[in-house]
Amino acid sequence: MKSSQIIQEIVTLYHGSKSGIRGPIAPISRERCDFGKGFYMGTDRTQPLTLICNYPNARIYTLSVNLSDLKILNVEVGLDWALLVAYNRGKMESIKHSAIYHRFANLSKDCDMIIGYIANDRMFVVLDRFFNGEITDMALINSLSALKLGKQYVALTEKACKKIKILDEQVLTEHDRDKLKQESEANRSKGIAMAEEICRKYRRDGQFFDEILKAGE
Repeated sequence: MKSSQIIQEIVTLYHGSKSGIRGPIAPISRERCDFGKGFYMGTDRTQPLTLICNYPNARIYTLSVNLSDLKILNVEVGLDWALLVAYNRGKMESIKHSAIYHRFANLSKDCDMIIGYIANDRMFVVLDRFFNGEITDMALINSLSALKLGKQYVALTEKACKKIKILDEQVLTEHDRDKLKQESEANRSKGIAMAEEICRKYRRDGQFFDEILKAGE
């Protein structure tokens, strides 16, 4: 995992909304998201589409984001990424006073934005199996390597949100949404199949999630 850093770059990203963006862009997602409360954007246009395909007023936005002068935490794919997601999804509450809990609680404390990989339809299945104690960290890490995950950019502060400009807004038709539902289900099925294969291969290697938490107490 990289430490926070200041970089200068303009990137094109995508954001899916269930009913459209109203008012200024703000870091107001629900609390239990991968990297906490923020405004979520992705590098892969299809990723946010599969998350909003069940909503009749869904919209997809193309955005220009100026990263200059922002303090950014760049999270590489691996176990630390999974544990940061675990913290933000409330999976570490049983060890709230431990060193490992405080490490991830404070990781992005002074940052404007986090950049890290998306737990997409396929990865979501594998992550759940890890959190539920069905596969080890070795199985998880090898799954992360095998899956081609897009990246997500999460604006955590008002400063970061002010750097985001909407380039395009598109309303999804019923046909678009039906097609995306099928794609989402197919991706989830692929994830389940891959998890099964990797689980068998690495079932005796590595540590389980509860063992990692216990070691960090």
